[in-house]
Amino acid sequence: MGNVSQINSAKRMTGKQREVDVLGPVEDLESYVRADWWRHIFNANYLRTDGDVVNDINITSNEVEIFLDYLDLEPEVFILDLCCGQGRHSIEIASRGFTNVFGLDRSHYLVTRARSNAKKAGLNVKFKEGDARKLPYPNNHFDAVTILGNSFGYFESKQDDVLVLKEVLRVLKPQGKLLIDITDGEYMQSMFVPRSWEWIDKNYFVCRERSLSSDRERLISREVITHVKKGVVADQFYAERLYNQEEINKLLKTAGFCQIELKHKIETDSQRAQDLGMMAQRIVIKGIADKKDLPAAIQATDMEIHNIAVFLGDPTRSDIIKPSASFDEDDFFTIAELKRALADLTRYKFTFVDNHEYMIRNMMDIRKECDLVLNLCDEGFNNDARKELHVAALLEMFDIPYTGGTPQCLAHCYDKSLIRGVAKEMDIPVPDAYLVKPEDTLFIDITIPFPVIIKPNYGDSSFGITQSSVCYNVTQLEQAILNIRNQFGYDKPLLIEQFLTGKDISVGIIGNSSGSFKFLPIIQEDYSALPEGFPRICGYEAKWQQDSPYWSIKSIPADLPTQTEEFLFASCLKLFERMECRDYARFDWRLDRNETPRLLEINPNPGWCWDGHLAKMAKIAGITYEKMLYKIIQAAEKRLKLERLTVH
Repeated sequence: MGNVSQINSAKRMTGKQREVDVLGPVEDLESYVRADWWRHIFNANYLRTDGDVVNDINITSNEVEIFLDYLDLEPEVFILDLCCGQGRHSIEIASRGFTNVFGLDRSHYLVTRARSNAKKAGLNVKFKEGDARKLPYPNNHFDAVTILGNSFGYFESKQDDVLVLKEVLRVLKPQGKLLIDITDGEYMQSMFVPRSWEWIDKNYFVCRERSLSSDRERLISREVITHVKKGVVADQFYAERLYNQEEINKLLKTAGFCQIELKHKIETDSQRAQDLGMMAQRIVIKGIADKKDLPAAIQATDMEIHNIAVFLGDPTRSDIIKPSASFDEDDFFTIAELKRALADLTRYKFTFVDNHEYMIRNMMDIRKECDLVLNLCDEGFNNDARKELHVAALLEMFDIPYTGGTPQCLAHCYDKSLIRGVAKEMDIPVPDAYLVKPEDTLFIDITIPFPVIIKPNYGDSSFGITQSSVCYNVTQLEQAILNIRNQFGYDKPLLIEQFLTGKDISVGIIGNSSGSFKFLPIIQEDYSALPEGFPRICGYEAKWQQDSPYWSIKSIPADLPTQTEEFLFASCLKLFERMECRDYARFDWRLDRNETPRLLEINPNPGWCWDGHLAKMAKIAGITYEKMLYKIIQAAEKRLKLERLTVH
């Protein structure tokens, strides 16, 4: 922006809208253009001022007819409408029978409108917010990319425009097609209208000023939009680069495109018959993705190697859940077994990410270099189990595809009391329980009959659940509460739960309910080797302490009536969908004295280790450890529609 303090400006309030800076006469329009003007201008006002073109369904239909004729595509191909705005072109393309249409735009407002418009039309167009210079798509994903409606040349430098085109080249398949529809720069340099005004409708009118930039490579525009009752609602500046045919050809060659040709010149006819600005006369350029000099992995139409980053806990940091509060020999053996198993999946190339200090700063490189993250970081960010959801949240923020639960799913399932409430709402049985809040006194009047089991309300890996957690009277309960609070702090809620003595069972799912999924064989804990007098629980000691009698517990195929199995499968599937689990999950149950299954907890992203419960279920089903990992990856690929990238 220029020095606004030297300009006679006034502040006006537009009803209940935000305060608007309204400038007086401006001599140098260029000095007021922000470098990132495109972040702020594409909103409801844009759809008003340019509505005579961008909201005209006949104009859009005619343009798409022309564009599709030049592209000559089959209906099942993958198409990206880059800088898609409110989705007018991508939705029209989808309406013509194209089933894999994607749209990306930087404007949250326009992408929201695009999703709403597609939903109203009953069309499945996949819209995302994102920067055209850093596309959130894998290599060789699209058969065609379009940049339409003069949506190219907004950045301050030509280098940014080249970055956009190189990203387009990366996501296009070899010989994929690019179609660009931009203003005719040569025409616009001599024919732009320096000043104009027009009524948009009965309430809004817009005044425009234009000038060429000092280097004559960009057209600078100012729009003052006024409402008859509210006054000035916007005083905005923007700049668009003017490319002639020779310049855009050179730019495309620099980015790696070949067979570049001018396909058409478009002269837009508005129903308002007024100022069309940059939309007045445009050129349509087509190019072909030339990848012969690129690495083989990018040349291949079906990628021979699918790049996957594996996120793990940080072995250099402490971890209070582990017996020694740090990674030990068993942990490193488990990681080695994981790497051995993944090495057998030769269609993939795996990169392991376990240094949490650099995880955030490396996210952009991960997004560019990897097609998928296998999120096995169940230790949580910085090995804090409460921050397991943070890893998924980071991946969401950087728009990186990943396996397993979303941040919301992980957060909800971490709260045992919340899961109880959801299950009860769904008429799924749970044990009687009582939540002890941090401020509750030690002496608690509960109505649950003994025996009871007390556990931290938040947590996994059976942390805080030991043989002393099972209480048979008030004295034992009070001591157990005191012990847990002394060990884990007084600031966290506890759950006192009816202790069930029936079979201790687990149900596993791999896949997704919206596609294909598989129930693994139900397992139960075999306590026959546990000495008399020890509570029959599979707690912390059974999972972490090899010198404990609980280490003798084994998991065996569950012996359950068919009716019970059917109930468990139906209930787990409903919970999987309700909690929005993804790709795999484990559900822990226990039977009561009447053999009724009661839900204990839901484990999205359950233990992935070679000797964990999920692997034990898989083994009973004849699925090897490496095949189990492959099935989880495959479930994510199908959910994300990445399976076209793999070799079949």
